[in-house]
Amino acid sequence: MQTVALREEVRRKIEEIGRADIVVGIPSYNNAGTIGHVVRAVQAGLAKYFPDARSVIINSDGGSTDGTTDMVSTTTIDDLRTILVSNRSEPVFYTITTPYHGIPGKGSAFRTIIEIADALEASACAVVDADLRSITPEWIELLVKPALEDFDYVVPLYRRHKYDGTITNSIVYPLTRALYGKQVRQPIGGDFGFSRRMAKFYLSKDVWDSDVARYGIDIWMTTTAIANGFRICQAFLGAKIHDPKDPGTDLSSMLYQVVGATFGLMETYQDTWKSITGSEKIFTFGFPYDVGLEQVLVNVRGMIDRFRLGARELADLWRMFLGEEIVSFLGGLTAAREEDFRLPDDVWSEIVYRFAIAAHREIINKEHLLKSLTPLYMGRTASFVMETAESGLPEVEEKIGDLCRTFERKKAFLLEAWDASAEQGGFLPP
Repeated sequence: MQTVALREEVRRKIEEIGRADIVVGIPSYNNAGTIGHVVRAVQAGLAKYFPDARSVIINSDGGSTDGTTDMVSTTTIDDLRTILVSNRSEPVFYTITTPYHGIPGKGSAFRTIIEIADALEASACAVVDADLRSITPEWIELLVKPALEDFDYVVPLYRRHKYDGTITNSIVYPLTRALYGKQVRQPIGGDFGFSRRMAKFYLSKDVWDSDVARYGIDIWMTTTAIANGFRICQAFLGAKIHDPKDPGTDLSSMLYQVVGATFGLMETYQDTWKSITGSEKIFTFGFPYDVGLEQVLVNVRGMIDRFRLGARELADLWRMFLGEEIVSFLGGLTAAREEDFRLPDDVWSEIVYRFAIAAHREIINKEHLLKSLTPLYMGRTASFVMETAESGLPEVEEKIGDLCRTFERKKAFLLEAWDASAEQGGFLPP
């Protein structure tokens, strides 16, 4: 049931606007330092590439206290003539700033944007993060234009530092690619475009009062589009520059949230992914080019220390679903010198699959299970950093491709163990 569009202040604004061709949403929470730049880039993109369209910018805010919403309301491009070619009329666009309601999280912000876009009967919608420092007007064309034409869902394709996005690179991308057969490089990129048909489909799903609204909305949107046969593509946006984090410090909760959502979607769409083998490329808009990237500092020693601590404290728990052979291998790694520390692709892919199967079979509490993945993820990331210390982006991308192909080859193990779960009880085969 739509709730946002029925709120009085939003309803009045919708009635004032009437209808829109394009909606661009910007979810926010205390982003006053960056959202002005994002709004100007969106305005410039709409003015330059869609000058004849009736466009609406929606800021869906989570209760900012730093002036974020004021910044949105007062931000304008001083002189549109600087971005418009000659003989074009001045574009028409509106701005709606509204708090979102429901479960706190990005998903509730997305719901607000999608509901308003649907009420305005927008032909296409895009959503961009409020903390972007690298967004340009061209992003709006690349995210919106495919959704106005032949595609239902547009995912971003970025140039990122080789150690930025390690959860995507080591788990979400290879797992999603192996499961659903599409080479969607950034399935949780944060910036998306989608058609009116896709928006209506999202609103028809009964997930908005669940944990999806708290976290996992990005992977839910991507997986839902792929698994239900919508036409998807990706758009090359250049660099994604935001506030990078050391993979060894701040990503434990995100790991739990994103991997938990990914495993949950495996339950929803198991009849789809079981029949898929291999993977295929998807169409890419835009012209890939090299860009300057900000450095991401990585504390390898700290990650290895966290792995060693986990291996000592969690070995008995892991043994329940990883098996003796893998646990023994992990125990041996605790004694390895830092320069010799390696967690190979075949072992890592089997670890991820065994965690997915353990979640499916509810061997232990899901939160305890997923949080026990953190030290293993730290170990895998440390191993990856050690292996690629001297590698450039092309070599790193090839290594990630190798990992994906390993996930695809080992999918047979996942299928066998998944289907056998009902008969075999709690423990996985060795």
